[in-house]
Amino acid sequence: LQRGKVREVSLSEAWWARLNASLDALSRQHTTRVATPDTETITQALVAREVEHAFPGRVEVSLSEPWVPAHADLAWANLTWPECWIIDWEDHGLAPRGLDAANLWAHSLGVPGLVERVWRERRADLETRSGRLMALFCCAKILNDSSIPSELREITTREANRVIADLQR
Repeated sequence: LQRGKVREVSLSEAWWARLNASLDALSRQHTTRVATPDTETITQALVAREVEHAFPGRVEVSLSEPWVPAHADLAWANLTWPECWIIDWEDHGLAPRGLDAANLWAHSLGVPGLVERVWRERRADLETRSGRLMALFCCAKILNDSSIPSELREITTREANRVIADLQR
């Protein structure tokens, strides 16, 4: 969705309910495996490096909340429709709360109604400090990729600035 020209996505209330139930159930599981988004083990240092590269000196990145089990690659390519199934689990493991919601949100930035819906549905995760840091981390990964089109970079920068303002309150 990020690079396409999709302007609207219609998913049923049942679809969203299933996604939410699945992500909530996942976060209550137990594991010792650490998540590997983009095949790189997620660490405090990785998050700080990505955020600092994209937004130097703008926000303090400390992940003090407990980590929870996550899919760690939750994007539209890993969700099915019309039934909501989450697929492609090789990156799963412990991650900062909000990583999955933030990743799906970031992968929706080019579709205004969808990005708003993802934030609304996963507000409980995204409006924690950890969730906001994960949203910023996902924005940083987009902005740190020079192949991303300028239109998406502008949208991502605008949303990242909003998240930074929320973190600074």
